[in-house]
Amino acid sequence: MPAPRTVLLTGAAGGLGTLMRGLLPAHGYALRLFDMFPIEGEPDAITADLGDKEALREAVRGVDAIIHLAGISLEASFDKILRANIEGTCNLYEAALAEGVRRIVFASSNHAVGFTPRPLPGDPLIPIDTPRRPDTFYGLSKSFGEDLAQLYWDRHGLETVSVRIGSCFPEPTSVRMLSVWMSPADGARLFDAALSAENVGHTVIHGSSDNTRLWWDLTTARSLGYAPQDDSEEHAAKLIAEHGELDPDNPDHAHLGGHFCTNPPIWPY
Repeated sequence: MPAPRTVLLTGAAGGLGTLMRGLLPAHGYALRLFDMFPIEGEPDAITADLGDKEALREAVRGVDAIIHLAGISLEASFDKILRANIEGTCNLYEAALAEGVRRIVFASSNHAVGFTPRPLPGDPLIPIDTPRRPDTFYGLSKSFGEDLAQLYWDRHGLETVSVRIGSCFPEPTSVRMLSVWMSPADGARLFDAALSAENVGHTVIHGSSDNTRLWWDLTTARSLGYAPQDDSEEHAAKLIAEHGELDPDNPDHAHLGGHFCTNPPIWPY
């Protein structure tokens, strides 16, 4: 398919959304912004909740594709996760289907497979087809989103690239993050590849930079044209000096999902 140029970015006021607002236009995309919170300096952004079906229909009308980042990004009660991440994502897919949008890039998460044991030195990388083992209701909602994407491809021909994002920050902030970090610049490269690759059907990929301490396999992402250019290793010495190496006997360090498996951070709203 031709590379989509007008893209709806949901969750545009969030951390990852803010980073992509600044980076994706350089890849040739015109962004339409959607968030439940107003975005300073963006008077044309659509301020609405994912439960507002009319606002969603208006938001997706006329766009070429959608990057879906909106929703709760930490742990919360199941009722909150249900409304924002499960029902909200269903609403988005229904709006996309009704308006003829043919491509969605869905922000899944490493927490969909969070209870996967982390590889130790010498172990093979975690494959993309590793069984889903969500570590929270949040991770469970990302597992649901991947299945929803598969359903809409099989039933309706609506394509999705589901990106199991590690951690996308300007720089890694923990020793664990050295293995799952995605630089913002690589994040923009990955989203560009996910938007522009042909014949993706429903494809699940891992989302990180090409880190020296990488835990998971990036082969499927590379097959879409993703060419990561960054590596977290330049930050390793400082983080290890501050926090020490990962301890295989520490429950927080035993699994891909880190402390989400033991004491997950709670959504504040």
